[in-house]
This record gives sequence, structure tokens and C-alpha cells, in this order.
Amino acid sequence: MRELLSVSQLSDIIEQARGQAPADLVVKDVGILDLTSGEIKTGDIAIAGDRIVGTHETYNGATEIDGRGLTAVPGFIDAHVHCESTLVTPLEFDRCVVPRGTTTAICDPHEISNVLGIPGLKYFLECAAVTVMDLRVQLSSCVPSTHLETSGATLEAEDLLPFKHHPKVLGLAEFMNVPGVLARDPKVLKKLAAFSDVQIDGHSPLLQSYDLNAYIAAGVRNCHETTSAEEAREKLRKGMQILVREGTVSKDLAALAELITTERAPFLAFCTDDRNPLDIAEEGHVDYLIRAAIRKGVKPLNAYRAATWSAARHFGLFDRGLVAPGQRADLVLLEDLETCAVKQVICRGSLVTPDRFRTRPDVALVGLDSVKLRPVTAETFRVPAGAAGSPPVIGVRPGQILTDRLSVPVARRDGALVADVASDVLKVVVLGRHNTEGRVGRGFVKGFGIARGAIASSIGHDSHNVCVIGCNDADMAVAVNRLIALKGGFAAAVDGQVVAELALPIAGLMSDRPFEEVERGLRRLREAVRGLGTTLHEPFLQMAFLPLPVIPHLRITDKGLVDVDKFELVG
Repeated sequence: MRELLSVSQLSDIIEQARGQAPADLVVKDVGILDLTSGEIKTGDIAIAGDRIVGTHETYNGATEIDGRGLTAVPGFIDAHVHCESTLVTPLEFDRCVVPRGTTTAICDPHEISNVLGIPGLKYFLECAAVTVMDLRVQLSSCVPSTHLETSGATLEAEDLLPFKHHPKVLGLAEFMNVPGVLARDPKVLKKLAAFSDVQIDGHSPLLQSYDLNAYIAAGVRNCHETTSAEEAREKLRKGMQILVREGTVSKDLAALAELITTERAPFLAFCTDDRNPLDIAEEGHVDYLIRAAIRKGVKPLNAYRAATWSAARHFGLFDRGLVAPGQRADLVLLEDLETCAVKQVICRGSLVTPDRFRTRPDVALVGLDSVKLRPVTAETFRVPAGAAGSPPVIGVRPGQILTDRLSVPVARRDGALVADVASDVLKVVVLGRHNTEGRVGRGFVKGFGIARGAIASSIGHDSHNVCVIGCNDADMAVAVNRLIALKGGFAAAVDGQVVAELALPIAGLMSDRPFEEVERGLRRLREAVRGLGTTLHEPFLQMAFLPLPVIPHLRITDKGLVDVDKFELVG
């Protein structure tokens, strides 16, 4: 909600809007994209404080920017993002994406909340208070996401209610526990009831028919887990806002681009969900979704609507999303509309410069000792071969976080089930890291293409236990033990040696270094893992979703294999 204006401020705004006094800032002779029509007309944009006070007239300003040859569009909105998944702090996320035009982001601190609980949530709120962008923090609704995993914390309705009216909070973050909603679990219903008068974000992959009706009727308003046009059409017919996602692993834009039409754009928005600094550097952030959509034939008007006005209206942020008087002065000045080539960004009425990030107050880091797992040995990963046949194998879908339940033979040797590199069936193990007596879930996965060694991560959605995939138990132990020493992060090991690593000591999720350093570290990791033979674009983040027991069909947590369709552990 916007701050109240004083009579004096209103007087200044009116005076500057009428051209009777110089505006604080004027963008001169700039093309202005009209999101009501798609037309571009040249004129001035006058800004007083943090709001636009005039357009399409001639203004003088205390400070003026030459806009000739540029086009002004509203600041971009990331409608759903986990800042932790950028692997940097919220302040570094801010510094990374604002120069690319993202001036508002709706974040869910779900990852750090599952590790640290309330201290993690408070850390994000403290960061949101000082970011250059307007970072909104939705209250994480599913901590833990299910009973099928071990998290580091539990947040019930009474834990979240004290933050409901925080100025940076819009409502309840993605409600992942769909089975709990449909089964009318008392704790789930208590949360939905407590936040039934505010925004409730959704998470409902493949949900349809009566169950979809019930989920929406319970108060859920959007979904970012829609992966096909057919699925999206049903959700749109039933009143859901579709958040079109293009992250590092989950890439849904190609499947949904046909829906971004003039008629439907008001009911669509763009989000990144989980996108790392390497992809942001190489491709972009919300600016990438805009240009990728246009490349797929989406009209620029509809792409920019989805990235700005549509998202703003959906979240009740009526003070932004248009280049118009009275709107928040979040503007992106483009050299080219179709390629979304960002020249300059104005956020809260001021030009974005490096100094704006340098002068932000610091926020104390949290969760620097969150990996409580004891060192492991190769024996930790042994899977005894029983008399029964092979267990189900997790099948990876490149570019998606959906998995398949495969019935393929698992190799046996010396009384144990083992990885079979020739068949691309590797061992996958999840180790509880939130206490020293953590559980160990063991299974097999197909689709990573790793021919030697092992990779390990302390990021494992949503409870973020340690996940490791490998061709042999010895290298799996080396990779996991290195993660313990790093206090969280990524590691790759071959022939008993660590060949690449990236430390993520903040809750085992985020680096304490600048995003540029993280980007370079990810490049080294990518090259090292490609050397192991992987066929996946981003194997570490693809691995991070294997423990997510709310996405169909087969998963693995520290408690074992999970049949998501039945919402139970595999016997």
C-alpha cells in the first residue's frame, strides 16, 4: 500500500503536473508505449518524487534525461520468484536484476523458511525494506511442504499471522499441499481461513476437474506450475491467473506462448520461479521472457502487458503497470521494443546507478551453520538387493520438474543394487541435514547422463536436505563430505577428488559473495559436470527438484521414494 501524501506533497505534484514548476525528473522526447492500444507516441514523462505526474506534454525538469530514440515501458514484475534459487542474497538479487528492468518482484522465502523458520522469513523482510526494487514477501504457506520429508522448521497459521499486515506482505505464498486442501486437513484449512481475505498464491500441476474447482474455491488465485496450453485453458476458464514461468530448469514459455493473446494477456503474467545468475547473465530475467515471447510470435503489446500491467492488477498493485500520471515511477527505457534491449532503468523516480546499490544498509546474514549432517562413508550409500524385483526408478524430463515413474532393471553386484552407467541408471540419495541423526533415503534415477563421479547439493526442494547422484558410492561420499565442510553448496567429485565446488553458506542455499562471483563459480561447475558426461543443461538445479514431493510423479526424500500421485512413501 502506498504511503499517505501530505497536503504539501499533493500541492507540489499538481503544480509540477500542470507544468507550473519544474518537475523533479523529466524524460524528454521519448516514445511511450500505450498499453491500452499498443501505440507508441513521443512526448515527455514528468516525475515528482516517486510518481509519474505527466505524460505526452512538454515539461522542464530539475534533472532531464534525453529519451530520443528510446521507448519507455513500465518496470517489469516478476510475479513469483524464490530469491534463494538465484543462489545469492536478496540484496544481490536486487543488484542483479534491477538493471535489467525488473523493478517489482513477488518472492516466496519458502526455501530459507524450510531451513530456518521465522529467522529466515524475518531476514527476507529486513532485506525487502532496503532493496532498490519493490520486493514483496509472501508468507511461506507450506513449511514443511508435506509430511513426507524432514524440514528444519515448521510454520503454522499462528506463526504467520503476526506478519500478515507487514507493509511488504501481500498474502500467503504458493499453497503446495494440494492433497491437504482436498482432504480438508485441519491445519491446512486453518491457514487458508486465516488468509482468506488476502492474496493466496497457488501451485497445482496437472490439477483438473472437480479437484481444481475445489482448490480455486478455497481461495487460491494463480498457478505457476502449468506446463501445457490445454491445462492452462481449463485454469483460465475457471478464473485462475496463469503465471508463465521460464526458470533455469522449468521452461514453460514455449508451451504457453500461444495463449498470450490480446484477449488473454490480462489474465497472464510472467515469472522466473527459480533462475540462477548464470542464466540471468547469459539470457536475462523478465526481459528475457518478453523477448522470447515476441520471438515466438506474441505481439509486443501482449508481452509487455503480461510483464507489467497484468501482474500489477492481479496482485492489487494498482499504483504501477502503466506509463501514466499517478503511477509509481518505475520505467524501463528501451533501445528496441521487440528485443527488449534495456538502456536505462528508473526505479521509484530515480535513475538506477551502481551508487544506489552501494548506499543500501547492510542486513546481517543468517543460517551460517545450517548443515548439521555428520561425515559419511561409502557404506552410507549401499542399497542391499532384496529378493524382490527392482524398485521404481525416477525418470527425469529435461526442461521440466515433472518426473516419471519408470520400470527399468536396476543392476546388482555383490548383494547390492548399484548404478549402471551404460543404462544411465544412477544412484540418488537424500540425507537429512537438519540434525546430526538425519535419515537417509536411497533410490535410482535415469536421465542425467553422468558417466563417472558424483555431484552433490545442499539444495533439495523443499526441505533442502543434501541430495547426491553418482556412479559409485566412494565418489558420492567425497562429494557429500565436501559439502559438509563448505557448510552447504554444490560439489562434484571424480576418482576420490573434488573437481569443482561452490560454497553456499547462508542456510546452505545462498552465497555470501557478489552475484558476479557466483556466476563465475557456476560456469566452472557447469564445465566440470559436462566433463562427467551429463546431457542436462543445469544438472545441479535439476537434481534439486528430485526431492520435491508435491510435483508428480516419483520423488525421493530423506524418508525414501515418494509416490506423489498416491501421496505416500513407496513400500
